[in-house]
Amino acid sequence: MKLFLTRIVLKLEHFRQWLIAQLAFGFMNFLKLFPADSAIRFADWLTRKIGPHTSRHKLMLFNLRNAFPEKGEAELEEIALASWGNMGRLAAEYVFLDRLFDFDPERTGPGRVEVSGIPIFLDLRDNPRPFIVFTAHTGNFELLPVSGAAFGLRVTVLFRPPNNPYVAQKVFDFRSARMGKLVPSHAGSSFALARQLEAGQGVGVLVDQKFRKGLKTTFFGLHTKTNPLLPKLVRQFNCEVYPARCIRLPGNRYRLEIEPKLDMPRDEKGNLDLTATAQMLNDKVESWVREYPAQWLWYHDRWKVKHEVLK
Repeated sequence: MKLFLTRIVLKLEHFRQWLIAQLAFGFMNFLKLFPADSAIRFADWLTRKIGPHTSRHKLMLFNLRNAFPEKGEAELEEIALASWGNMGRLAAEYVFLDRLFDFDPERTGPGRVEVSGIPIFLDLRDNPRPFIVFTAHTGNFELLPVSGAAFGLRVTVLFRPPNNPYVAQKVFDFRSARMGKLVPSHAGSSFALARQLEAGQGVGVLVDQKFRKGLKTTFFGLHTKTNPLLPKLVRQFNCEVYPARCIRLPGNRYRLEIEPKLDMPRDEKGNLDLTATAQMLNDKVESWVREYPAQWLWYHDRWKVKHEVLK
């Protein structure tokens, strides 16, 4: 009887995940009926309407109050709504990703996408060596690996698959066709990235995700754990590290930036300081978020407070 009930529960869970996936795919197919700009604006409007009625809105405001204690409630609410709009835009942009990236270095007039740091792209492409590019969930971060592929820059991207297996497969197929080699985040992903660096190639990672075990750091002055993967890879391969981000511009335009390589912190013996490196990553991401707070995903449980806030 217990085994029978377990099977029923598992089948119900699979059905729930399948249904959610079909709704998500249906929404994206609906967006395809419209021009890209109209679809993006509609998704922005829709998520601004729906987001505040979800439990995650409470977490979002909690995070914002802790990160910006100097801001008033009205300003924090405005940032939260814009952040919901950012998430809606991200979903819609996913549908039109191929069409959105229109950067052409020969174009004289402005396009939808502008790129800052082109000499760095070209140097990494033309002078192969192991390197790491890191970014955060700001703007449309999906455009960064698309940009690298457009420049002929081979970067193996570490990504966390969605929990829903139906969505995960669809996302993996879509990304791999446009972003080069992908490594799903799991127990053996560090070895896959290490092999790429050992072969003299580049890897790309997101560094602002929640991590249960890791290096003790701060983010917006609040204690949090940071994934030690990037610092450990740098220590092992002594590779260069480059920050990169996407910034949303008015009129559904984007600026992609890759910044000069970072000077890595070392201890008195000259060895890489893992904790200081992780803190450097957090500080860089924090500077980005402070500049454009509405373009970060505040519903993300970076400080692991969701259970306290939503209970």
